[in-house]
Amino acid sequence: MKLQVENLSFAYDHKPILEDISLNVTKGEFIGLIGPNGSGKSTILKNLYRALKPDSGEVKLDGRNLFRLSHKQAATQIGVVSQEDVLPFDFKVEEIVAMGRSPYKKIFDGDSQKDKEIVRNALACLGMEDMAKREFLHLSGGEKQRVLIARVIAQETDFLILDEPTNHLDIGYQLQIFDFVKHLNATVLTAIHDLNIAALYCDRIYVLKNGRIFKTGTPEEVLTPEIISDVYGIEADVRTHPITNKITITFLPHSINYN
Repeated sequence: MKLQVENLSFAYDHKPILEDISLNVTKGEFIGLIGPNGSGKSTILKNLYRALKPDSGEVKLDGRNLFRLSHKQAATQIGVVSQEDVLPFDFKVEEIVAMGRSPYKKIFDGDSQKDKEIVRNALACLGMEDMAKREFLHLSGGEKQRVLIARVIAQETDFLILDEPTNHLDIGYQLQIFDFVKHLNATVLTAIHDLNIAALYCDRIYVLKNGRIFKTGTPEEVLTPEIISDVYGIEADVRTHPITNKITITFLPHSINYN
């Protein structure tokens, strides 16, 4: 599964939000979008999963125009986990996860035995088998997000779009989720708030600033003190961790004297 985005622009009430965004994600890559709040990370993803409509530009999925696919066709190709998923009615956890099977069914089809097994496996992957009968609206924010991730796993797509998927989770669950997604061997495009998480998991990173691509490259190429200062306006110490061999970042508050 390959995604190509060329010269995508989007404005809200005539105010430019994204300008001339071009990026690509090749099969099996784990690609991150980073940048400060308001830089355009979520807006890019919303344009790609069609919650918003771009003003210009092309988006191709395996060479096909993404916007010419029906919503059902797109849902068999791309799975999405957004920051918030507001439901007007309550459902059981297993019912939420079973919604991931909808793109493969006709309108009045029920759940097949295969569907039920996929739902059970998706919940098991996230350690939530014992929560299958619980009411979704009664869960904590972190639990809800894990259910939504289970739903996208049940969708069985080759391409995942994740909009800060672990935003509501503690560090243990953040690592669990990203470990799990990484081992799915799916193609992933994700907005990430935590730069150390991005450094751990991403093959390549697109750095956004003011609605434009500021820099792109491997974590080692883009998570430098100079780029972090330019984009976030803060000083940082960047080193290679002796155990993970990945970049690790320590932010340096201005209020502390380091001499």
